[in-house]
Amino acid sequence: MKTTSRALVIVLDSVGAGHAPDAAAYGDEGANTLGHILARHPDLSLPHLDRLGLRLALAMAAGEASPGIPEFGQVGVMTECSAGKDTTTGHWELAGVVLEEPFATFEKFPPELVAAIEEEAGVSFLGNKAASGTTILEELGPTHVATGDPILYTSADSVLQIAAHEEVFPPDRLYALCVIARKHCDAYRIGRVIARPFLAADGQFERTAGRHDYSLVPPRSVLNELAEAGISVTGIGKISDIFAGSGISESHPTVSNADGMQAIDRLWDEKQPGLLFANLVDFDMLFGHRRDVDGYARALEEFDRWLGTFLPRIAAEDLVLITADHGNDPTWKGTDHTRERVPLFRSGPAGTLGVIEGFGYVAERLRERFLLPL
Repeated sequence: MKTTSRALVIVLDSVGAGHAPDAAAYGDEGANTLGHILARHPDLSLPHLDRLGLRLALAMAAGEASPGIPEFGQVGVMTECSAGKDTTTGHWELAGVVLEEPFATFEKFPPELVAAIEEEAGVSFLGNKAASGTTILEELGPTHVATGDPILYTSADSVLQIAAHEEVFPPDRLYALCVIARKHCDAYRIGRVIARPFLAADGQFERTAGRHDYSLVPPRSVLNELAEAGISVTGIGKISDIFAGSGISESHPTVSNADGMQAIDRLWDEKQPGLLFANLVDFDMLFGHRRDVDGYARALEEFDRWLGTFLPRIAAEDLVLITADHGNDPTWKGTDHTRERVPLFRSGPAGTLGVIEGFGYVAERLRERFLLPL
């Protein structure tokens, strides 16, 4: 067993490279997260991503011939096989789990589900509708503060979200409520229950860094295979939440992209064997869903600057994979994810990987790295 090997997978949450072949079925034909951001910001400085072949990935995703090879490593794009375009589905497929049936989504949760959670938790919910996180706080935040009743809402994703003011409904109580909700949501195939604590600042309600996700437990994935073989699997960011802790040896939650990149730096410098699996969520949470093109562009530049400091620290024997889990085109209609191919950058000799069918390519490379005989 290759217990001295190490690998790093970085998921740039929502950094899609162009609509997938089946995008029309999702209302996303023409979506292109990276392409449209670059079109709006033609002078965007991403020299290190360009070294890895960013423009080549966009060409591949569009079905165009690859104009050359990257300066460093190998580049390709991956097409998702699973049904759906949410965070959980994308990450699970990266770990080798393909979903034939998408998670359930709702405009309003069934009364029997809501009643079951309320009865067990001893609460009464406000809301129960589809809304953006900022809008629902503006609408129901004052009533919540006055009554203490938590706010229940959803989105286009398969999520049941519960928001509460930290000084009115303390986070520990909110998390306990979400654990109860998770139990009842399993039968409805709801992908995630999300705790959304918030506070008031300058007369505005603002979500805090205390978010916590409670996912369905995934089927057996490559992470379980690694852990059972004695390979350390360290989650950075919301990875442990996405996999409900299954197959995760150690978790390092983060509050931002910058915090996540610092965690990668710290853990990589320890040079311990095993897998580091990181999610950088700001692209999606702060900029994609809020349709903030300028903010998304700045976040890409921030990542690129960090990448320039990290690339020289990748040794020849290391495996580093940088990819995404779906798209979230900030120029697109609505506030939902977009069904897109995702870029894939792999350390190693320079070359192109072309268009790869299935995000499970990542799981396959991890099996090769850690589980095949020497």
